[in-house]
Amino acid sequence: MTQDTRKFPENFLWGGAVAAHQLEGGYREGGKGLSTADLSTLGSKDHPRENTATIEEGKYYPNHQGIDFYHRYPEDIKLFAEMGFKCFRTSIAWTRIFPNGDEKTPNEEGLKFYDDMFDECLKYGIQPVITLSHFEMPYHLVTEYGGWRDRRLIDFFLNFAEVCFKRYHKKVKYWMTFNEINNQTNFESAGAVYSDSGLVFGPDDNKEQLMYQAAHYELVASAKAVALGHQIDPSLQIGSMIAMCPIYPISSKPEDILFAQRAMQTRYWFSDVHCNGFYPKWLLNHFETQGFEMDITPADLAALKEGTVDYIGFSYYMSFAVKYKGNLLYNENQDLVANPYVKASDWGWQVDPVGLRYALNWFTDRYHLPLFIVENGLGAIDQLGENNEIHDDYRIKYLREHLEQVKKAILDDGVDLLGYTPWGCIDLIAASTGQMCKRYGFIYVDQDDYGQGSLKRYKKDSFYWYQNVIATNGAQL
Repeated sequence: MTQDTRKFPENFLWGGAVAAHQLEGGYREGGKGLSTADLSTLGSKDHPRENTATIEEGKYYPNHQGIDFYHRYPEDIKLFAEMGFKCFRTSIAWTRIFPNGDEKTPNEEGLKFYDDMFDECLKYGIQPVITLSHFEMPYHLVTEYGGWRDRRLIDFFLNFAEVCFKRYHKKVKYWMTFNEINNQTNFESAGAVYSDSGLVFGPDDNKEQLMYQAAHYELVASAKAVALGHQIDPSLQIGSMIAMCPIYPISSKPEDILFAQRAMQTRYWFSDVHCNGFYPKWLLNHFETQGFEMDITPADLAALKEGTVDYIGFSYYMSFAVKYKGNLLYNENQDLVANPYVKASDWGWQVDPVGLRYALNWFTDRYHLPLFIVENGLGAIDQLGENNEIHDDYRIKYLREHLEQVKKAILDDGVDLLGYTPWGCIDLIAASTGQMCKRYGFIYVDQDDYGQGSLKRYKKDSFYWYQNVIATNGAQL
């Protein structure tokens, strides 16, 4: 097969992605408050992380240390620059700026940390790409207000967004509001909803209704933040961030196809609201048939219409498949079936490079907005050799096969793609399990699941491969 040596578009934003709570550490330094991530224990593939009410003795909380990026960021950003990064996606820890989340005055020491870190990026010509809320909301907002079940969080988030936009708008052009906001579609998985909305379900709660209500408040907060950011600086590009897992019908049986369509609608109504500024009719009908009494005001609906996003940022790791079960009510915790045409990773994620091209075209056909792949990658167990080398050809293969599909989507299908930031460009704490052994990075960090190790950084084979991909602007994959 002839290699496709075409280049990506000029000014394409090559980079990498992380999240503050997964790598910064310094969890009580610089005036930082406790976030929900700080109360999440170590887990594994077979044992979910526990979200404790307090920090309990004898339990390990891996996000407390992360990989010590808080103190080591100049060293790490220099390595990113050596790879040739044009951009670096990370998040601003809400609790560094507002330790409890509901203060009126921000924490200057937290603000200065991000000033310094952004300056370090810009020194090398690396554009920061920033998520405002990435699974690290202030824990005080959970204990005092019940998380996003409370409308007052809209104003708390807007205060946070306003401070960040005003402080950093000359350093940061690309923003996103809520990370993977649609993961909470799986409301039967308490962890997914807790990460997004800080919800702790009680025995009398209707989980589905509460998820929809919390998501509505988040969407209103997002829309108001977009409008506010544009008022502060019209040049800002403010996007959504969606977890994209295409959902295929397991067969061509019409019922399977219809069910897959409804599953897609259920998972991606969030981006409908972000991009279109209104709720899809099927969902409003669902609220009515389920008897959900939603707090959605005319002012909310006006805000949604005013604050539509400039682009769609999204993660892509895998695709799903479903089989019709007798009704169209999609339950992600129960309805997924194995796809015999794709293989799975060690953590059970179905690897599907062609699905990324499908996703790019699906988003384009539906919303006609620029796109940004802000997460994509393979979590795998890497072995550090005697001479500190890491031969991760499996990661190179995964990323190459996905980038081949991205190139086709851009150059053959006409997709408008801003950039590509593979996830965990440096090894960090895995969000799903809290492990270090589930590694994604181009840079190996000497640390185990329990925080033991030298924290030294070592370049993997994939470091040099990605360096060449960027240097050739994708001509050599």
